[in-house]
Amino acid sequence: MPVFPSNPLNQRTLNSTLRRHPALFGIPFVLIVVGASFAMTPFTQTRYDLQNQRHSSVSKEEELGLNKSKKKFDIRAEYYRIQSAADTDWEPKRIERPQGVPEWGVPPTPTKKLKK
Repeated sequence: MPVFPSNPLNQRTLNSTLRRHPALFGIPFVLIVVGASFAMTPFTQTRYDLQNQRHSSVSKEEELGLNKSKKKFDIRAEYYRIQSAADTDWEPKRIERPQGVPEWGVPPTPTKKLKK
């Protein structure tokens, strides 16, 4: 069986030029991508500036008010407060057992011992 020829009969001129010189397609493509990146930098910078401005726009009055209402944190005081609250917040309460179960539960069932 013969092999098909590698060159077609009706080959376009643009196709043959790009086969001979692939840089004619690659270089303009890379230039467009890099140029678009540089063209988009002002827009992206504006976006990040607005985000930063939103998060850092606390006035002096608000800043002073926040500092005044802050309570000084002491880890020892918190520990003792939590310990004292744990003793008073709960009460032991007995739950009802299901019908037919004795007060102290069901005795364990004896297991069969293996013979040696």
